[in-house]
Amino acid sequence: MPLDEPMSDKIQSLVAQLTRYNEAYRVGLPLISDHEYDGLTEQLRLLDAEHPFLHTVEEEQNFADFDQVRHATPMLSTEKAYTLDALAKFVERVEKAAAAIGIADIQYKVTPKLDGLAGNDLDGVFATRGNGRVGSNITMAFARGVVPIGGRGGGRGEIVISMTYFEAHCAGDFEHPRNMVVGVINADEIKPLSRAALDTGAVHFVPYTTLATWRGDGEALLRELPAITADLKARTDYALDGMVAEALDDRLKAHMGATNHHNRWQIAIKERGETAQTRIAAVVWQTGRTGVVTPVLEIEPIQISGATINRVTAHNAGMIRDLGLGPDAQVVIIRSGEVIPKLEQVVSAVDPLIVNACPSCQGPLRWRKDFLVCDNADACPAQMIEGLRFFFKTLNTADGFGPKSLLKLVEGGFLTLETVYAVTDAELQALGFGPGQSKNLLAGLANSKREPIEDARFLTAFGIQDLGIGASRRILARHRLEALNAMTADALADIHGFAALTAGRIVDGLAARWGTISHMLALGFRLDRTPLLAEQRAIQSPIAGKKIVFTGKMLQGARKDMQAGARELGAVVQSSVSGSTELLVAGEKASPAKVKKARDGGAQVLTEAEYLALIATGEA
Repeated sequence: MPLDEPMSDKIQSLVAQLTRYNEAYRVGLPLISDHEYDGLTEQLRLLDAEHPFLHTVEEEQNFADFDQVRHATPMLSTEKAYTLDALAKFVERVEKAAAAIGIADIQYKVTPKLDGLAGNDLDGVFATRGNGRVGSNITMAFARGVVPIGGRGGGRGEIVISMTYFEAHCAGDFEHPRNMVVGVINADEIKPLSRAALDTGAVHFVPYTTLATWRGDGEALLRELPAITADLKARTDYALDGMVAEALDDRLKAHMGATNHHNRWQIAIKERGETAQTRIAAVVWQTGRTGVVTPVLEIEPIQISGATINRVTAHNAGMIRDLGLGPDAQVVIIRSGEVIPKLEQVVSAVDPLIVNACPSCQGPLRWRKDFLVCDNADACPAQMIEGLRFFFKTLNTADGFGPKSLLKLVEGGFLTLETVYAVTDAELQALGFGPGQSKNLLAGLANSKREPIEDARFLTAFGIQDLGIGASRRILARHRLEALNAMTADALADIHGFAALTAGRIVDGLAARWGTISHMLALGFRLDRTPLLAEQRAIQSPIAGKKIVFTGKMLQGARKDMQAGARELGAVVQSSVSGSTELLVAGEKASPAKVKKARDGGAQVLTEAEYLALIATGEA
């Protein structure tokens, strides 16, 4: 019997929620606890036990800039048990299946369940789990500094960071270790904190086969579970998401098989984490670079898992509205895996006080799904300062434009890139900059226009949501920068890696910023253009279409001239070595680390002379 329309709508809404929560978790920014997520999953199961969402692997983040790899056998999700009764039912199912094929002595293995980025390192290729069937080739992770525990070829496991290192050096800058390791792989440029962690050897790929292990029968598993869990935790220096128990007999595994979602002979033993009840003292609202106004809950300090917690993220305004969060509300905070303090439960709600004006500019706010957004981008100090800071940081060609200088400029009325690039020496000195500072700032602005900059980096610098350097490169390989104001969401969605919602946000962002982009283009920035795909195919040269990096001092001319020449021959010139780099041209005093990174990632490394011979004759 078909579902009536209201029930169908409820199911669609629930699936949309679960999809959004899963996407947030996969990039290291979980919006709800695992326990809440699994509760919503069970609601869906009660409404529609055969819904495809329940029978497909929860997809990892898509690394669109990397080649896709099909797994020889699917990398599945894991069934979950939150209670001893649920684990006992799993053991009962296993024992029953074993008896059916004449196996009497059933042994189980328990290992820690890592909370990292899952992947498979096999036959020289390291691929993410992806959707379970197809993942992204991230073999370059090892060239970036990820340490393979036990050496290469360890099979299935996860990229994680030492918790000892994370808590000592990174916890104040990253919400969760998983967020950090995803950035290590996906970022075009690695953040200094992440770079330090990699250089220290704190980021690991840990094959499941190398994990601390307990073995025993089902009776011992159920009886000794707390002691087993405590022991394995003590022997593991990574963020955990529970334990994994599995039957060991290969014949039994083959007999029990798997669903499209999980192996029937394996289960994740999940913990809800330590909780504590407290009172919300205040809700603090903050405006970010993109205009999104985010709430933070200030709570009466509580101790959880040995840490003092006094602030908890509320993620978005919709959460404040829907849960009745505000001063004097009683809430339960959970610290899962002893890492992230999160809101677990609202014990007593209050009438929420939702801000109706931007906390930075006092301008009106609008709702965008669960988010409050300030559209006053041209006059909102918070957006102005963060937007300017992002532009100069991304270009990295103008010295002196740090937070203090930008604050002084914005307070003096220089709120936009247009006005900052038109500022005069007299105006700068009137704002309180000394003659030397003023001279240096003006020189920095001139240099940023004079020094060649990749067009994708230039586009990224305008801070449009979802438009990083990798995404900009994919767009500019198909559309010229000057024509992007005419690009439609449908045209963008046709490019690999851009979902419909993302494409819509990018097109809207381009429209909102197009006046500034056009103005900056008219100032004459020297842009190194990304070759259009059609041009790359039309150019007949040994390097047409190849992704190339130049490093070190070149004898035949300035490096920027070598880069420009390579682009004329159809190459895609990159600013740094990445997993997609195919050719590294190493001049004098080239960085040994870059050379090693390129070779480890499978790129060809040529001297300047070999490169010149290649483009002249087709042979290095």
